[in-house]
Amino acid sequence: MIFFNSDYTEGAHPKVMDRLLETNLVQTDGYGEDPYCMRAREIIRRLCGNDTLDVHFLVGGTQTNLTVISAALRPHQGVLAAETGHVNVHEAGAIESCGHKVLAIPSADGKITAQQVEEAYKGHIEDDSFEHCVQPKMVYISNPTEMGTLYTRAELELLAGVCRKNGLYLYMDGARLGYGLSAAGNELDLKTIAGLCDVFYIGGTKVGALFGEAVVIANPGLKEDFRYIMKQKGALLAKGRLLGLQFQALLEDGLYFTIGKRANELADEIRNACRSAGYPFLVENTTNQVFAVMPDEKLEQLKEKYVFCYQQRIDDTHSAVRFCTSWATISENVRALADDISGKGE
Repeated sequence: MIFFNSDYTEGAHPKVMDRLLETNLVQTDGYGEDPYCMRAREIIRRLCGNDTLDVHFLVGGTQTNLTVISAALRPHQGVLAAETGHVNVHEAGAIESCGHKVLAIPSADGKITAQQVEEAYKGHIEDDSFEHCVQPKMVYISNPTEMGTLYTRAELELLAGVCRKNGLYLYMDGARLGYGLSAAGNELDLKTIAGLCDVFYIGGTKVGALFGEAVVIANPGLKEDFRYIMKQKGALLAKGRLLGLQFQALLEDGLYFTIGKRANELADEIRNACRSAGYPFLVENTTNQVFAVMPDEKLEQLKEKYVFCYQQRIDDTHSAVRFCTSWATISENVRALADDISGKGE
């Protein structure tokens, strides 16, 4: 079987593995206080254009979201997110388990707008019984979103503006950030994100690392005692060097963005095959996730050779599915899938 169901089904980029092997027997301090983590922090600060940023390395996305949100919110506060947001649908209630409600906002394309945030905030404070309700305090977005879509610079600026006006934190989940920043039509870079978000993370697990996410904190109010919260949530890795080494390897010469762009280009081949076959998309995007709507009969044929994700039913005879490429996707496998989608492989 050929897998197109996820972007973390492979190991790590060879350069990352080489760096881990080269330093395997080097002794360092633990818990992210080693020279490799320090160097990786310097690189991230340089790319973000801000020497005052705090940078912390955690193992995975759910752990990162849980730790950041727990550190930012008081017990009566919740986080606004798109109804398709990862914290709302794919983290087994991790945020709620620590006492913080996810306040879901309707979204057709994975994004939420500044107007929606404004309305949600005003709906709370203008409610006569507001003290009996969960208080919105953070806005969670992901870029790319769960639907592979991207925020424009203007959209992010508007979100940051409404958050600052109303005293809300803006948090960006960057699990697939490498694919987003290298996508066609992207308007963001790390400097822009660091300047507009209170906190965000650079995802490694899905973009070339064996595991790992780099949390970047800009808001001074969120920096204090963050490592205490990391430790409390089981997110302070004893062998923290393993995380710093990977981000150093991915970011020091632009590898992170190069492999992200390649995954997007391979996804374009799948998109083009769908278009040529007359199959529409649940959501249009330019990143590494392709959400195609196909006849169930066609999908049954494809299942004989390929693994992909079911998304939702469209009608009695059609379903939406997701094909996902990664930094390690093999070009020949993409061509085979494209031919089978378009009918050339039959």
